[in-house]
Amino acid sequence: MIGDRWGVTDAEVARRFPCDDVVAAPVLEAWRGTTVEVTPDRLWPWVSQIRLAPYSYDLIDNRGRRSPRRLADLPPPAAGEPFTASGGRPLGRIVSVDPGVQLTGRIMGAVLSYVLVPQGESTRLLLKVVAARGRWIAPFASVGDLVMARRQLLNLKRLAERETA
Repeated sequence: MIGDRWGVTDAEVARRFPCDDVVAAPVLEAWRGTTVEVTPDRLWPWVSQIRLAPYSYDLIDNRGRRSPRRLADLPPPAAGEPFTASGGRPLGRIVSVDPGVQLTGRIMGAVLSYVLVPQGESTRLLLKVVAARGRWIAPFASVGDLVMARRQLLNLKRLAERETA
């Protein structure tokens, strides 16, 4: 499918993600990834801060509000809590969390898993998106998600690396 992969290897696409346990027969599967030049413990606070804002194109998906550029003093994420927010409004639900390893949530008919894979002093930040419905719109959703998710991952990368510098 067009736009189903960005920044991931075949091995990363073949691995099992927590969202695979939630959606058994997806009509949409998309993988995104980037290398962040910090250890997982430095990246995790930024990934878990997705609960506050989308960290993508704020004008589009955060109603013009800027996603926080500093770490907030948040409690650890927990299943059942809001997954993210847009314009200050909570959206979706956290499905599962393994602190420092993965955060999985459900939002707008899709399930997303953010997975942190240590690689020495760096971390692979992987994202998989799956959806069980929307077979006819899946190609368009995949391309749209590619644009937004790419920006999100690159913003998280930049913020985590800046914090360490």
